[in-house]
Amino acid sequence: MNVYEAIRTKRSLRQFSQRAVAAEDLTVILNAGRLAGSSKNSQPWHFIVVQDRPRLADLGQCGPWAGHLAGAAVGVALVTGDWRERWPVAFDLGLAAENMMLAAHELGIGSVMANIYEMERAHALLGLPAELMCYAAISFGYPLEPEALARPPRKGGRRALDEVVHWEVW
Repeated sequence: MNVYEAIRTKRSLRQFSQRAVAAEDLTVILNAGRLAGSSKNSQPWHFIVVQDRPRLADLGQCGPWAGHLAGAAVGVALVTGDWRERWPVAFDLGLAAENMMLAAHELGIGSVMANIYEMERAHALLGLPAELMCYAAISFGYPLEPEALARPPRKGGRRALDEVVHWEVW
């Protein structure tokens, strides 16, 4: 699968089978995140791999739309310093997350982001040092319905290119 094909066909999945993600595939996914570009090459991230079912369920309670973590084969918590003090950190974590999700897609593994709103609860759950925080996590797993990875995009799901691209000026 080439990069554009991966971008074009990637779908967010929230329902996963109980099949474990192979260690070598998980390593590929995590390395894809590690290799992401970052502002001034600061690499402001740490990734906490969560496979323990009760911990995944608890992490899924840290945001109103994070419940899919409970059913994932693996969750990856994105950990950094306080991104509110230096805004490029959030952008850098987004790059790392997208790299991981695209690598997973190529491997036939589904994924979806979860925003963590209860950061203090996640902080305690993940045993983070005082200076670090988790504001997002990614669910990974094989799809509950295998055809979900190949489903066509919804009609009207994306704005047309000419609606979002402007040349030279607005």
